[in-house]
Amino acid sequence: MSGTIKVLNVAEKPSVAKSVSGILSRNQALRVRDGRSRYNRIFEFNYSIRGQPCHMLFTSVTGHLMELEFEDRFRKWHSCDPLDLYHAPVRKFVPEDKLDIKRTLEEEARRCQWLVLWLDCDREGENIAFEVINVCRAVNRHLTIRRARFSALIDREIHHAMQNLIDPNPWFSDAVDARQEIDLRIGASFTRFQTMLLRDKFVIDSATDDRNLVLSYGPCQFATLGFVVERYWEVQSHEPEEFWTINCSHRSDEGVATFNWMRGHLFDYTCAVIVYEMCVQEPTATVTKVQHKEKLKYPPYPLNTIELEKRASRYFRMSSEHTMKVAEELYQAGFISYPRTETDCFSSRTDLHAIVQEQQGHPDWGSYAQRLLDPETGLWRNPGSGGHDDKAHPPIHPTKFSTGEHGWSQDHRTLYELVVRHFLACVSQPAVGAETTVEIDIAGELFSASGRVILERNYLDVYRYESWGGSMIPTYTVGQQFAPASLTLDTGVTRPPPLLSEADLLSCMDKAGIGTDATMHDHIKKLLDRFYATKDSNTRFSPTNLGEALVMGYDDMGYELWKPNLRSMMEFDMKEVSVGNKSKDEVLATCLQQMKACFFDARLNKVKLLEAMAVFFERSNRAVGGDNYAAGEVVRQCDLCQESSMVLKKNRDGNFMVGCSGFPQCRNAIWLPGSILEAAVTSNICSSCNPGPVYLIQFKFLQIEIPPGFNANHLGKDIGPMTGCIGGCDDTLRQLIEICGTGSRMSARGRGPTTTSSNGQRSSNRHNGCVHCQQTGHSSNDCPSQFSRSRNSQSHTHSENVSCSTCGMPCVLRTANTANNRGRKFYSCPSQECNFFIWEDGVSNGNDGRSIPSTNCSASNSGRRGGRGQSGRNRSHAADTTFVSATGDPVSNRCYVCGDPSHFANVCPNRGM
Repeated sequence: MSGTIKVLNVAEKPSVAKSVSGILSRNQALRVRDGRSRYNRIFEFNYSIRGQPCHMLFTSVTGHLMELEFEDRFRKWHSCDPLDLYHAPVRKFVPEDKLDIKRTLEEEARRCQWLVLWLDCDREGENIAFEVINVCRAVNRHLTIRRARFSALIDREIHHAMQNLIDPNPWFSDAVDARQEIDLRIGASFTRFQTMLLRDKFVIDSATDDRNLVLSYGPCQFATLGFVVERYWEVQSHEPEEFWTINCSHRSDEGVATFNWMRGHLFDYTCAVIVYEMCVQEPTATVTKVQHKEKLKYPPYPLNTIELEKRASRYFRMSSEHTMKVAEELYQAGFISYPRTETDCFSSRTDLHAIVQEQQGHPDWGSYAQRLLDPETGLWRNPGSGGHDDKAHPPIHPTKFSTGEHGWSQDHRTLYELVVRHFLACVSQPAVGAETTVEIDIAGELFSASGRVILERNYLDVYRYESWGGSMIPTYTVGQQFAPASLTLDTGVTRPPPLLSEADLLSCMDKAGIGTDATMHDHIKKLLDRFYATKDSNTRFSPTNLGEALVMGYDDMGYELWKPNLRSMMEFDMKEVSVGNKSKDEVLATCLQQMKACFFDARLNKVKLLEAMAVFFERSNRAVGGDNYAAGEVVRQCDLCQESSMVLKKNRDGNFMVGCSGFPQCRNAIWLPGSILEAAVTSNICSSCNPGPVYLIQFKFLQIEIPPGFNANHLGKDIGPMTGCIGGCDDTLRQLIEICGTGSRMSARGRGPTTTSSNGQRSSNRHNGCVHCQQTGHSSNDCPSQFSRSRNSQSHTHSENVSCSTCGMPCVLRTANTANNRGRKFYSCPSQECNFFIWEDGVSNGNDGRSIPSTNCSASNSGRRGGRGQSGRNRSHAADTTFVSATGDPVSNRCYVCGDPSHFANVCPNRGM
């Protein structure tokens, strides 16, 4: 095999690999062996590409080789705030069930020089092609990459594709990558949001196991639901209105003609009666106009995917999802061309006569095909153009003759017949008819009648799905007068529009640009699977209570998330990516920024969703589980990581806190008083705290656990009943935290006692910084800005008799909240330059208090502090005094040599003395 190159060929499905291998090898010397995956076999044969001898290895994947998913730490529903999913890292990976296929590709690619891709020739197929490229290039970066473009699994198409290989199109692949990432981020965020918000609050009758119910959201799926709900609302809101019309008929020897009032109808009964009485008083009818003209009924345009689905639904009541399944099977068996195409015009290179010739032997439409090919009949007409061309595939047409194969179901036969008859019709002359219109005058009121005669049926002879009904009317001449056989005033009522049929729904989606020709049927199926809509025996859609409630909730918010506009713009941008006019990153940034803002606003207005659900469903008595409290309610943006949100949460031991949703990557937390009985985030925004918005929290305290003078229903910020701010401006809340302490930091899982670990809080504060001034080095409770701000309002907490021995400032009386000193009062200097401290009972005993030292503290007393002096004379005095932090904890985060908190022991100047 000198000079022979090895070529690895990869198809999208095992059946395609088998068909193409059989065509290229002409089923001669074709060897078959197993790969790593028993479903994806490897075919070997020899072939020549433009004179180059090749040893062909032909295998396949099964659709997408890779999946797009969030990194593991974001995949669990409670791992993060759903808002974080708009910027959480994602990755493409080969799932477990596709690893054998990946290993086969790697093994074969290592010993090949070429890689030829036989994936479906659309955007999705191109994306799968680049997934295969990535796997193969990882083990053989010298591979020559080529792409085969084909539209049917027939000899001429396959050999032409093999001899005219092209380069893969990265723009097509980028468009799919953009769509996948946009749909993943939007779908996951809204699905988690509405599921965790609603599932446990209502008894949803559509779910047998509502604990596992997922209220999914998809940008295309929800826009599709919007069409169904909007039409349903139109039907429901319709109020029948009575109207009146005048009808006239005339009988002659040639037949009966019915004349319609050209006003149509009137809603005013009195006016209608007056006009009718005028006609009755002067009933003679005078012919004012007789018009004869030729009418043409044109055949349909060549068949694309949307039209195939619509016509199968209209003619056979076949669902779009089932239509595509059957069409795909016919394509893989080689009987029709690729069924996913937007194109509805044939190129000049297509041999249309050859396609017709193959159908001459059919017992049903063979004679019509023969007439088409006979020039003397004049029946042939080059097909019209619908104006759509995806530049990838021709319109759907028959590629192999069949009178019905063994194993075909009735749906296979029906759909194949539709494709053939549609193709024969689109290359035929239009039907010709003669239409006559007659207008008459009765007492000044005009009436008209029309009749039609079909002169030449043409394409209607083969396209039996359409008819062109008409009726004969008598012959009339202008000026002729006659007395009507009947002249009546009839009544009727207006009727609402019908519910959307599947064909109507596909038309709405196509017009608005929702989904692609290859995905529209999937979106419709998801509505039914998720029980957001139902379809009756006439293929007409109605929303379920759940579907209507969700759309109503978003509609009440004022954001048209259920309207097609947003998705239409996304689809347009992705089309721009596919032709190279926009980059993938540009489209991702624009779309996700827009939808992130919508998500944020939707969450702020979540009460609208709750109100809408309450219209249709009973409230659940089930206790809200971990799903909801783990998710939390957003209070503000995290000031530490600047990425996630601070959310109100309830620990398993029942205590409230405001923590970063990015935990454990970000451990920013604000612990709330342990005496809080209830807490909920409101929609009110603090006008003082920045950066905003900071949403106020509604609190209710246990009266028995708060001091006298404080209301259990906290009135904070003068905003409204029971609201407070955690941004630092709420003096009342701050006082309650100082007096009552915070809830337990410990989990209830037996990790030790549930007493407050103030060391843990001090560590957290040291890491996160003060929530008031955003500076590190002190806790939020010790912030000087807060003490100075509230000094006047809290004069009762100061002692005029105790001043800082260093700076002379009045000391603050505070309450310790540690296990050893809980409730014990102490004085401390509000200045961060001085760390003066003294117990209140020490003042009553005549103790003068001590300042916390900066250097030369006793190394043997890690929990004690001495004075500020630089000499050793202060050390002995320091050993007798215990110094604690503002929460009452012994201070231990200092140099163990000299006790100075400004440095560690390894750099202590007194080390080794």
